[in-house]
Amino acid sequence: MRISVSSDMDEPVARSLVAELGRRGHEVVAHGALSPGDDPRWAACSEAAAREVAAGTADQAVVCCWTGTGASIAANKVPGVRAALCTDAYTADGARRWNDANVLALSLRLTSEPLLREILDAWFAAEASEDAEDRQNVRRVGRLDLGSNTD
Repeated sequence: MRISVSSDMDEPVARSLVAELGRRGHEVVAHGALSPGDDPRWAACSEAAAREVAAGTADQAVVCCWTGTGASIAANKVPGVRAALCTDAYTADGARRWNDANVLALSLRLTSEPLLREILDAWFAAEASEDAEDRQNVRRVGRLDLGSNTD
């Protein structure tokens, strides 16, 4: 899987994220502080990673900033992106399963290496629900991207 990764700071957990994704066999495309010469601001690098998902040049993305909040907000402004800020494995599982999230947002401050592995395990193990109500909710969010009436 091709995964776009962004971080506004070159922190140990961001480096661990890139290494862990590589160990799991994913192709990683780095943005922001993880890529020399890139714009490291959280809004810019999170947008860059999210745009790759929206364009289909990346299967998923992981966006990081100190709290994860700014990265998730920026990524969610890109139409077609459903970014979820996950601070634990249960939230990561639910974000993939019920929300069909395609971008994982992480806090550089709160995410330890063991927790990072747990979150990634849950994220990659979960599949989008086929439940009719769950799919209807995801379609509704997609219509919001288009600015169309959701009723």
